[in-house]
This record gives sequence, C-alpha cells and structure tokens, in this order.
Amino acid sequence: MKKGIILLGSLLLVSSTLLAACSSGGSDSANSATPQGNDAAQTAAAAQPLTSLVEASDLTKLPDVSKKRNDTIIVALTDPAGVFTPFFNQSGYDGNVISQLWTPLITVDDKGLPIPNLAKSWDISKDNLIYTFHLVPDTKFSDGSPLTAEDVAFTWTLIYDKAYAGDSKILDLGIKGGKAYTEGKAKQIEGIKVIDPQTISVTLEKPNALALPILGDNVLSKAYYGKDYKFGQLDYLKKLHGSPLGNGAYKLEKFIPGQEVRLEANDNFFKGKPKTQHFIYKTAEGDAWQFIETGDTDFAPFTATQENIDKLKGLGFLNILPYTPSTYGYIQLNLENEKLKDKKVRQALTYGLDRKTIYVDAAQGAGAVANIPSSPIFWSYTTDGVNPYNYDPEKAKKLLDEAGWVAGSDGIREKNGQKLTIHMLTSKRPETDTFIALAAENYKEIGVDFQPEIFADFNAMVAKVDGKDYDMASFSTPMLTDPSDGIEQFVDGEIKGYNNPKVKELYEKGLSTTNIEERKKIYKELYLLLNDELPVIFTNYKKTVYAYNGRMEHVKVSPFIGLSGNLFEWSLK
Repeated sequence: MKKGIILLGSLLLVSSTLLAACSSGGSDSANSATPQGNDAAQTAAAAQPLTSLVEASDLTKLPDVSKKRNDTIIVALTDPAGVFTPFFNQSGYDGNVISQLWTPLITVDDKGLPIPNLAKSWDISKDNLIYTFHLVPDTKFSDGSPLTAEDVAFTWTLIYDKAYAGDSKILDLGIKGGKAYTEGKAKQIEGIKVIDPQTISVTLEKPNALALPILGDNVLSKAYYGKDYKFGQLDYLKKLHGSPLGNGAYKLEKFIPGQEVRLEANDNFFKGKPKTQHFIYKTAEGDAWQFIETGDTDFAPFTATQENIDKLKGLGFLNILPYTPSTYGYIQLNLENEKLKDKKVRQALTYGLDRKTIYVDAAQGAGAVANIPSSPIFWSYTTDGVNPYNYDPEKAKKLLDEAGWVAGSDGIREKNGQKLTIHMLTSKRPETDTFIALAAENYKEIGVDFQPEIFADFNAMVAKVDGKDYDMASFSTPMLTDPSDGIEQFVDGEIKGYNNPKVKELYEKGLSTTNIEERKKIYKELYLLLNDELPVIFTNYKKTVYAYNGRMEHVKVSPFIGLSGNLFEWSLK
C-alpha cells in the first residue's frame, strides 16, 4: 500500500480513483466513526456539520474567469510524474490521471461491492477458482480500435512477465500457470483462456476474496502496448507512458509538468461522449482557497470545519458536498528502534497523546479518533472490544514505569543510560503547529523528550523514513476499497520491524473466503490484535467537504473510486 498524504487534519488531496495506482479507494458515506468516552455523543454530532448538498446561493458572484468557461472543468492536483500507464505508475497522482484515461472491467457501488462496467457480467465457479468475464460488445479504445478478450489476456500476461516491476495485485492472485510463465517455462499462462472476442476466463490456484475487483481492473491495448513485446523485455513501455492509449471517458491532450494535465473527451467512450469537452488537472502550486475563490479551479476539497463551511457558503457561487473518505490516519513507528519494540512503550505513547483534542477538537469536529486500521464506512468496522486509548497520562506513566523507563532529574525518562527521546517527522501544513505544540506538551507530561522535524516536501520526509532516521512519522492511507487494504501494510513488510505470524495468518484467512459474515469475524480478530499491539498509533478519520462551481451539474464523488465514477456526466449549465 502506497503512503497517503501526511494527515494532521490536513486537506485530503483531490482524489479520483486510486484503484489503478494503489488498489485502494475512498468513500462517500453519511456514516461517521463512533467516538469513545463520555463525549461520544457531542463529538459524533460535531463530526459532520453537513449531511447533504448545499447549493450555491448567488451565482452572480461567480468569478468572470469561471463564467467564460463553457467546455472546460478544472480541478487541482499535485504534479504527477507523467507515468500514465496502468500497473506501471508509482504515484497516486499519476493514478488520478489514469483513472480518467481508463475505465475498468468492473467498478463498485456506494457500498464498495462489485458491479458491471466494461464487463457486462461474470460467472464464478462453485469452488471460487474460475472467473469468466463477458465484455460489453463493440467497445473501443480512444483511437477507435476494438477492445476484446485478447487485450484482457495480454494485460494479465504482461503483469506476469519476469521483467514486470510494478505492484499490481494480480500477481498476488496466483493465476494457474503464472509462475511457470514468469520463470520462462511456458510460452503462455495456462489459466488464461480466450473463449471468444467478448469472453475470457481465468483459473486461480486458490480462492481469493478480492479476485473479482483485482481481475476487473484496467485493460491495455495489445495492439498498442504489445506491439514490441518480448518476454523479459519491458523497457520499451517507458516511451509509451507519456502517450497513453486508454478507453476511459477522456484521453490525454497535453501534459505540461508543473502547470497542467489537459484531457479531452473520448468520442469512443462506451457510455457515450462526456458532456464536457475538456477536463484539466491544474498542477501549478498554489493555495486551494485562492484557486477556488478566483475561479481558477472549479472543484476542491476542504476539511469540514464550521469555519471552512461558513467561508465557502459566504462566497455564494459554490455548491458544498459533504464527504467521508475511506482513509485512516496513523503515526508510523520505527519498530527497529529498540525502545519502540516494547508494546508497553507504544501503548504509553498512545495513551499519552490527546488525540481527541488534536484531531477532533482542533479540527472543529471535522473528524473522529481512530483505533483500528479501518474506516468507519466499511462493513467490517467495529468498536466492540476495541480499546479506545482515551487520553490518560497517568496510565501512560504507569506503562513506562513497567517498561523500565524511569524519570530523570530533568523529568525525562531514562533506561540503560538512554533518554526517552522521540524524533517525530511531519509535514508543514496549517495544522502542523497545533499538533506539534500539543504533542510536545502531552509527551513532556509523561517524561518523553519530543523532538519534531518538519518537512516542507512530503517526498523528502518519506526519504528520511526510508533511511530509518526517525522514531515517529505521520501518514494517512490512500483510499481503501476493501478491509484487507487497511491491513496490508502490516503483512507486506511496509511497517519495518513488524512481523507477526498471527496477523499474516488472519490476513490470508480473510482473503480465502468470499462470505462477508466469515470475513467480519476474521477482521474483528485482526482489529483487536492490532489495536492491542499498536504497530502504529492510529490517529483519526477525516470529515471533508467538496466545494465546486455552482454551474456544475450531475456531480458525484464515489465512496470508493472518487471522481471517475461519473465524471463523464459532469456538465456546465
């Protein structure tokens, strides 16, 4: 699972689907987390100041630059790297672009359950090993060439090439004969069968609860991306990353790094030509408020504080849409540092951090405290038996005493001649100063020397994390599409120093069945285990609002696939 943005009450970056980039997604649910403690009711009430769309009150206030746009919608996005080929991008921002250039075989509804898309239907064998997809007939890529089962077979085969270095989860499924193909022992993958131009089947070696959405991902054109294909040689694809050929609602017109990604409507889109001719991701650096106020962008996310909502309403020309993302925030811990290997120390650092004040009260209720690796919108979410770790400095002190950390003359705890110093990495955002001040105060009270390091650049901070020169670092997940996505980082080695066989066993068990009730039981056991062990400190769930140009109609933001679900229907009145 790729890292999300730093989450200290920060803005959730505009998020069209990250399925292609991260195998993860987000949610548009009215559900909110269930806060713990005596203030639960008040916090829950404050956590969602909006429950439905608020329409623009005065379109005469619309900036002139917005009034003049009749065929273009502009959305802000952090500058992508320009790798616009599904399964090969390493950036979620590239994934945002890809999600407009491609449409997958299968999409999801507002509960995250699979529904037909490019595949009009599918059949699954009783043993959950054979999947047969029936494609919508006469579908085309954006250049007018046909999209058939041969393209699907090529896509799956390409991912099993020994030179493939991406992170597609198709590899995790274990397609029958895939390993033999990767090792060069077979010239094709035994489990992939093209039945006719609109029908393809695939056989897995073992059941997997996520097989359907994983197999139902994007499709590459065999004629375009496979023209120069030779087993074990994929470097030729690099020259195609900047000139993608997709089948989505839009096609790439121009990418100007540091300025914009310009997309134009795909006349061959299988659901019909998009209602707005041009869609632009504005990548120039700037303030989200400034861009939306001046009309330089038409759509932007903001944390759902009452202050932000009142300000957005005051502009008059914006529609305001409440949104609950499927992400969770967490503080990553360097478990390779001896002091953090002790569970009691990790629990003390959690009890000793006033997360409600930091992540809920300071955000004017625009969120809730998280205690498990799941968004409250998921069917697997539970608070039953979950330790809420309510702020309790006395309990934190007791745990540190038990762990052998004794307060020194200066109040800072020591053990074996070493002070309990925590080197914390975070990003410079409007909320950072509040977090740093409160965290420093909280940790000083329990005898922890809190040493924050603030980065202006997210990638620079990640590089320092990769170099293991830290104790704590703030992150959020990308959008999650399935409960297993929130667990993945605890079993794939991303959380260095954490290796619990029981977690891996339960993770695999949760993927081995498609029965929702069985999976609920498994994830509850996982949540309780991770809630106790705390390989990370779970921090918060976000409440967000999307503000968009009051001229825009038919706007929806999918719970799990962001903007791409119905962007082709967005229009300007």
